Amino acid sequence: MDGSELRAVVLQTIDHLLKEYPTSYLQSGAVLQRAQTKLGINKLQDEQALLLFFYDLFRVGYLSWGYNIGNPSPPFFHVTDLGRAALAQYSRDPANPDGYLLHLRGASNISLITESYIREALRTFNSACFKATAVMVGAAAESIVLEIRDALVEKLELAEANIPKSLKDWRLKPILDAIEAVISNKKDNIPKPLFERFEANWPAFTHQIRSARNDAGHPVNVDPITAEEVHASLLIFPQLASLAAELKTWIEASSF
Repeated sequence: MDGSELRAVVLQTIDHLLKEYPTSYLQSGAVLQRAQTKLGINKLQDEQALLLFFYDLFRVGYLSWGYNIGNPSPPFFHVTDLGRAALAQYSRDPANPDGYLLHLRGASNISLITESYIREALRTFNSACFKATAVMVGAAAESIVLEIRDALVEKLELAEANIPKSLKDWRLKPILDAIEAVISNKKDNIPKPLFERFEANWPAFTHQIRSARNDAGHPVNVDPITAEEVHASLLIFPQLASLAAELKTWIEASSF
């Protein structure tokens, strides 16, 4: 039984129950029985796999036991704010790795290296290993930044133009600053919509993802990263990848 299918059916079942009975209590038995019927499960091994993926949603923080003080324990449960956000955009939410990757590939032509880190980020996120997720998304973002850096360096070398020293730095922050400076200097040559997207989103996207990764890599407490932070990083990432793809296309086609 495919794990992504199990997770998808469980989330879809919960979503359908919320819409069908908006004022009723959610109960684990109702969700599991509906999911079992939809999946055609009749073997103990598959039943246990379904249970595993259902309980994973509690570990990730999408679901929480209890409905109210009068019904605080299993089988009653409720959907958290994080879970409701996931259901609202389920087809491309990190809780649905296949849908997320399909959306990401549609937004940009990411490299195999970048995708490998995002795949691992999705696995760790769905295992509630949020510090590991932050590091993997950060590495994927760095891979994209270095692609932009390499495209700029190649173009500047061909034009025999001055290459800022920090553009070849080994640290990410100086590289980011150099990319921003070089592209800002070419403002008049960049299509206005692309430059506006770059100016508004590039610093915000890279800062959010870098901050989460740095917090995970240099912890000051036991839980430096929350589910909400890495969820945000994963949701931002396709937009960063899409913007980077447009920038790279412009860099390769332009004359410096």
